[in-house]
Amino acid sequence: MEQVRELEAQERRLVLDSFSNEDAWRLGCLLVDMARERGAAVTVAVRRGAQLLFHCALPGTSADNDAWITRKCRVVERYAESSYLVGARFRAKGRTFEASSRLDPDRYAAYGGAFPIRLRGTGVVGAVAVSGLSQDEDHALVVQGLERFAASEGEGEG
Repeated sequence: MEQVRELEAQERRLVLDSFSNEDAWRLGCLLVDMARERGAAVTVAVRRGAQLLFHCALPGTSADNDAWITRKCRVVERYAESSYLVGARFRAKGRTFEASSRLDPDRYAAYGGAFPIRLRGTGVVGAVAVSGLSQDEDHALVVQGLERFAASEGEGEG
């Protein structure tokens, strides 16, 4: 349950005031730069609704990473929470997402790496996702990127 509380706190904290196509580009590039600094072979995607606004597959990734991103983003779209949090809630109850959600595991993956793009006063408008590391590392990279992005968003205000 401690992990669930920590993941819920991240979601409460990482709420943006706005999110444009340009913001998607900046967030995506920030995550790619962070991955390169770590030598991480990941794919990064940023979506708003059904539209893919940013995609980058670093060397060492494959189409499988794209499929993971799609499946994890579907969990965010359905539950309006991070894919890691959704999976952690099932695990905290001693269940698995695959057996208990009644959703097709070929279409949904409740593993770390996809996080909702949530706007203050609006709710979830999209998702940012990483695939290529372990699920906890995918999730941590996204959260760290969003934290940096949100901090830079605040710097531009008067």
